[in-house]
Amino acid sequence: TEMITGLDLVKEQLRVAMGEPLVMEQDDLRIDGHAIEIRVYAEDPTNDFLPDIGRLHAYRAPQGPGVRVDDGFEEGMEIPIHYDPMIAKLIVHGGDRKEAIARMQRAIDEYTITGVETTLPFCHFVMGHEAFRSGKYDTHFVRDHYRPELLEGDEPLAMMAAAAIAAFAHAEREASGPARPEGSGASA
Repeated sequence: TEMITGLDLVKEQLRVAMGEPLVMEQDDLRIDGHAIEIRVYAEDPTNDFLPDIGRLHAYRAPQGPGVRVDDGFEEGMEIPIHYDPMIAKLIVHGGDRKEAIARMQRAIDEYTITGVETTLPFCHFVMGHEAFRSGKYDTHFVRDHYRPELLEGDEPLAMMAAAAIAAFAHAEREASGPARPEGSGASA
């Protein structure tokens, strides 16, 4: 609501609580574009969304035009077992639904969280699903369209590339034989 109206709802709630009138009437509100919010949880979408706990080894939130992150965590903090496992709310705004979905997919791709399982892969799955993209979905979306195995092998491309480079480097070292210290007099 705040992204498409420009109205600070918390500020308005505080004003009303102090007995002040709303700054706008319903007819004064103008809608600008389309917004989508996802909630990033420390939950495992491949294991019935069970909560996960642990330390955030890496935590980098996405940035850029039309992207907002409401969070309370940073790198090195613990996700405890005794509280709600929500890490953040990720909100994007675009000129229309298509732009907002594309912006959300980019923001999810740029979000880096390691140390705990998160719902980010599931949210990316939802953003890419035709039922969601076309607006033809209902409250049975998960039951009708989602199976945990759909996320298996959905590692970010960068992680797969890093693994391939490491495997190649290891194979090269093995093929060239043991390393000899420089100046040892041994010839290759």
